[in-house]
Amino acid sequence: MAETQRFTLDEGLSFARNACLAVGASEPVATSLAESIVSAEACGQSALGFRHLVDYLQSIVEGRIDGKAEPVVSFPAPALVEVDARGGIAQLGFDRAFPELCRRAKTCGVAIFAQRNSYATGELGYYVRRLAAADLVALAMSNGPALMAPPGVKRAVYSTNPLAFATPGDPHSSVTLDQASSATAFVNIRDAAERGAPLPEGWAVDADGEPTLDPARALSGTLLTFGGSRGANIALMIEVMAAGMTGANWSLDSPDFLSGDRTPGAGLFLIALAPQFLDPGFGPRLQEHLRRLAALGVHIPGRSKAESAALAASQGFSLPLSLVRRIEAL
Repeated sequence: MAETQRFTLDEGLSFARNACLAVGASEPVATSLAESIVSAEACGQSALGFRHLVDYLQSIVEGRIDGKAEPVVSFPAPALVEVDARGGIAQLGFDRAFPELCRRAKTCGVAIFAQRNSYATGELGYYVRRLAAADLVALAMSNGPALMAPPGVKRAVYSTNPLAFATPGDPHSSVTLDQASSATAFVNIRDAAERGAPLPEGWAVDADGEPTLDPARALSGTLLTFGGSRGANIALMIEVMAAGMTGANWSLDSPDFLSGDRTPGAGLFLIALAPQFLDPGFGPRLQEHLRRLAALGVHIPGRSKAESAALAASQGFSLPLSLVRRIEAL
């Protein structure tokens, strides 16, 4: 069994933050990024936790992320919050806008957050979980470099274009979901390649457009949409919202997030709703409905992540020692 190192949440935050500072990130960037990385790790999303931190650190060093960028926040309308990340990280732009986004949603009943010009958005569920904790219903969409092809198309035209959604409440009275428009996330393909594990059918094609179970061949090919053309339709909708509505790069025009020295210029589009404006009894009604669904055997997304986060809060989490050493080496 591979050696591991145990961290409390505070130790993980300090480790991630210090790593960011060591490669030249500003204090706000380091803090914002560390909080998102530890949140993903605590929720059991290890591929988007400290493994993904390596991508951020390398990107700061190589110029894909401006580690000192300060986002510009503006308000073009009472219920609109617009952010230019200026080549930095998506998380800091969200942090800077978060208090005003919540205030405007609770004043107007709804508020929209539209961000452009950032590195990859990381774990999309992180953003909606935070809004749900502020008693808001949240829907988020993001894009990035082209990694995925619709049925019958041999080149990648969309990113994995994820969608996330969350409602307020404890794990037994709320819904939290985060899923890609692809059959799987890119980080899962890369994780399988590192482990030498075969892929399930329908996840990817190789560089020649042929179906493959080999993750190494998949990395040089493209991911596939889930559900064929239906998943492709959802990916297009997300592309229109996350890139079109924000002014971010279309996925076809987005530079690679793993090589080069240019920002991917990704987009993040988010809707925050105050449910009490529409139904003061929304929370109890949702809780009762979820109870009925669960009794019928329906899977309610978000509960396993909440359980993982609660366990991490009390017992911490473990990282492979090889990953710890890799981060320290950077």
